[in-house]
Amino acid sequence: MISTSYTINKKNKLKIYGIAGALLTLAIPFFLMLHNDHNHLETDQSLCPFKMLTGFPCPGCGITKSLVYLYEGNLAKSFYYHLFGPFAFVFCFVVIITLTAELITKNEYFNSIFYSRKVAYFLGIILMTYHLGRLVYFVKDHTVDEIIKESIWR
Repeated sequence: MISTSYTINKKNKLKIYGIAGALLTLAIPFFLMLHNDHNHLETDQSLCPFKMLTGFPCPGCGITKSLVYLYEGNLAKSFYYHLFGPFAFVFCFVVIITLTAELITKNEYFNSIFYSRKVAYFLGIILMTYHLGRLVYFVKDHTVDEIIKESIWR
């Protein structure tokens, strides 16, 4: 049998992990922005395992660059690298504030939204539709040799 105190501690631990994940999502691009003196993000190889194997971008490819350029104040370039980069920035702040408030007040807010299957399916469909559009443009703008060059098979 699981005790009530264990369940509460487990929920709090998950909230702390959520806050830590959101902070890392915001901090890593911030530190990359601090060291983006010579625009190495434009020319360096992507660290995405999917892109390294296939040469094609994954649905999340470009979000880090999008956040870096958002931090630099270049909103157009941020949207260019990934349409959802600025939205991920706002979402991370909402998660940090909400989960911190939940830890402090011991109340739960937005659970019906955060844990809704309908919202998850809706966002998944939007992301996949956007990604398919990106893939069409990617294939149209790159030759087979360029796609292979972006993978580890070059």
